Amino acid sequence: MCEHCTRREFLGSSVLSALAASASWSYTWASQAAPVQRPEKVKIGVLWSGSPGPADRGWNTDPPHVEKMQKVLTEVEQKLGNVELVHGKSENAEQTKNFLGTIGEGTPVLAINLSCFALTRLVGPILEARHPMIVFSLPASGHDWMYPHRWQRAGHRVTLFATSDLAELEHAVRLLRVIPLLKQTRILLFPPARGTAPACSPELIKERLGAEVLAVEQAAFDEMMAAVEEDAVREEAQRWIKGAKQIIEPTEEDIYKAARVSVALNRLMDKYQAQGLAVGTCMGWLPRGFPCLGFARLRDRGLPAACEGDMDSLLTMLIFRYAFDKPGFQGNATFDTSRNVLWTAHCTGPLKLDSIDGPEHPYLLRGHSEVGGSGCVPEVQYRVGEVITRTKFVNLDTLLISTAKIVEVPEKSVHGCRTQLVSEVRDAAKMVVNWSSALQTEDAMTLLHRVVFYGDHLQSAYHLARLMGWNVIEEG
Repeated sequence: MCEHCTRREFLGSSVLSALAASASWSYTWASQAAPVQRPEKVKIGVLWSGSPGPADRGWNTDPPHVEKMQKVLTEVEQKLGNVELVHGKSENAEQTKNFLGTIGEGTPVLAINLSCFALTRLVGPILEARHPMIVFSLPASGHDWMYPHRWQRAGHRVTLFATSDLAELEHAVRLLRVIPLLKQTRILLFPPARGTAPACSPELIKERLGAEVLAVEQAAFDEMMAAVEEDAVREEAQRWIKGAKQIIEPTEEDIYKAARVSVALNRLMDKYQAQGLAVGTCMGWLPRGFPCLGFARLRDRGLPAACEGDMDSLLTMLIFRYAFDKPGFQGNATFDTSRNVLWTAHCTGPLKLDSIDGPEHPYLLRGHSEVGGSGCVPEVQYRVGEVITRTKFVNLDTLLISTAKIVEVPEKSVHGCRTQLVSEVRDAAKMVVNWSSALQTEDAMTLLHRVVFYGDHLQSAYHLARLMGWNVIEEG
């Protein structure tokens, strides 16, 4: 923590604990890591189970419906751009085994049931080989819809989409691609890592999710910052200045310092081909320029960046980025039970909370609220009326989650951190009592942080949990 920071006395022991824990890490330094070669697309198997039947009778899918689903999947593949759908057809277990051989070990499967009990006859090899699977079942396509959740309760990574809405095929593909995309992920960390103990272990992250964690040496990054051309700093600073509704505390020097860090962070991510960033030392960056503008810019690019080394929040942002192409707003929580609301506040946030291809929200340029107004951070003004999901993936096995509706966003924030939203929740008094009760830690930051996303993603969280073998705890 920065020596100017007013939270130093409150959080200091937590920081020291995190630093001590980090000493046991087996660091791989980014400067020593080999370049990565990733395929442009991740593979998902689409298994057509059984055969379609007549359109006017029977428990089956008919040929026109199959054609519609094929057309939708072709459009989904083109729209997402980073997914290769490998199609196959099966009538029995042997054909299923041959199909799995073509897609490769561990590849997620979208199984589309076409006739009554077709899937139950041929699914055995998928379950035995532990492939994550979504079963897509149209109404009256058979009675096989009864079994996926039974398989899931027996320990298999399976979930079910029982729906007539063919747009849900895209939803299914988006969730399935999270699994292979995580395996291709490289995370950069400025130590120390913070959060739940499993999330602070690069070995466990690699084992359970497949993602790689590399540590960044501060001296190496300082050299990168020094090498940033003045023209690039000026361009980035002017972009922030021109886009701001108002500049309140920051001086020109503050803005240019933060702009330099922003340019350097973006170049750092490009240099090491990384998809996520966590900075455990960010509260000490004021002399060189705060990273908050850079964090916002990275998240808007679809590269999640977590404050205070929070690995749980970073992994949460990565998962939702891969599933929905949405940036997340990581922040602190505080309650007003008299209004049944929960605030989320932090001194950085993405401008594009709708999606990485969406519009930018209005923002002010402010000084960091906890260092006497020094530095330059964005105060982003999110949209009143939006339904949100507030969540965090903790312990590498549990999603803490709730939904809410934004009811207030200040024109100019006071108290707390700069970017703020106030949301109406289901039962604020209950949430206060149960807040972070599932976490076995006294670290304030780990207890405090959640990540906000636009939209209601509660059911998607349950689907993901079944596919990944995770738990879901509804906090609302």
